Amino acid sequence: MLVVRPITPQDYAALYTCAVESGHGFTSLPVDEALLRRRIARAQEAFAREQVSEPGEEGYLFVMEDTDTGEVVGCSGIEAAVGLTDAFYHYHIGKVVHHSKELDIYNALGTLTLCNDYTGVSELCTLFLREPFRKNMNGRVLSRFRMLFMAEFRNRFSDIAIAEMRGVSDENGESPFWGWLQQNFFSMDFTQADYLTGIGEKTFVYELMPKLPIYVQLLPPEAQAVIGQVHDNTRPALRMLQSEGFRCRGYIDIFDAGPTVEAEVSNIKSVRESKRLPVVIGEVAKDKPRFIVCNTKVAEFRAIQAQLSDEHDHVIIDAEAAAALRVQDGDYVRFVTLTGAN
Repeated sequence: MLVVRPITPQDYAALYTCAVESGHGFTSLPVDEALLRRRIARAQEAFAREQVSEPGEEGYLFVMEDTDTGEVVGCSGIEAAVGLTDAFYHYHIGKVVHHSKELDIYNALGTLTLCNDYTGVSELCTLFLREPFRKNMNGRVLSRFRMLFMAEFRNRFSDIAIAEMRGVSDENGESPFWGWLQQNFFSMDFTQADYLTGIGEKTFVYELMPKLPIYVQLLPPEAQAVIGQVHDNTRPALRMLQSEGFRCRGYIDIFDAGPTVEAEVSNIKSVRESKRLPVVIGEVAKDKPRFIVCNTKVAEFRAIQAQLSDEHDHVIIDAEAAAALRVQDGDYVRFVTLTGAN
């Protein structure tokens, strides 16, 4: 059985493997031992805080484990509030109009303006599932369980959640959008800039990035073409988030121009449709639908996909699911249908 749980220091080697396999452009999971160990320690601290009244610097990092083999097959995270210490940058897509009534000329031009508009919001991040396990809706579980965690512990998160989608890059990790920035403002390649951002070295962004709005039409055609577009490997994740109610409001990544999507947490489909009921351990008919199910603990959080029987005032789960969730009769679980969002 695959179980989602909080990361531990013993998972470092597996997290490093995920970082290596995730490839170029995966900013939140750089191949850097010191940073990965800090992320694990920071997550341990976040899960240890039983009482949290409002979102702060907490970073929750989870792994998906195959309990039969003990192998970690993926990871997934939530940042409680971004940009509180380090500036959190985006480009906002805008428009300016150049109009001469006398000459009968009207031009509406796109602009990119550097901003910190998402400061303080929660972020879904660090989602990576290893290739052999991208089946049986495991990816859906590894992404959507976070919405159950946010629903269960609402005071730990902002009213708005975002997710940054990986933008277009080639097989060598080169971004057409970054190529223009590199040529005109920076003297480093995309992978170096992406890596520096991933390890928290963001001062160079403010120092070197153009401060004034950029006219989109002045960019090379290949750079214009990828604005707001996602990497092919990211399309399934984007479709899933869109089905949950996430939408792009005109914000893109400053390096690869990938879109950032947002939603009000209370309006996320899995948050809105999830239920919280006590458990009865018993037999579950084989024709019952599958759900994403989690317990209601923080440090001992567990989430799985399992069949259950919704009896309106309680749910019936079998002994194997109960053991994986570490719940007993009378304990509460939160759940949402596995196939309700495509």
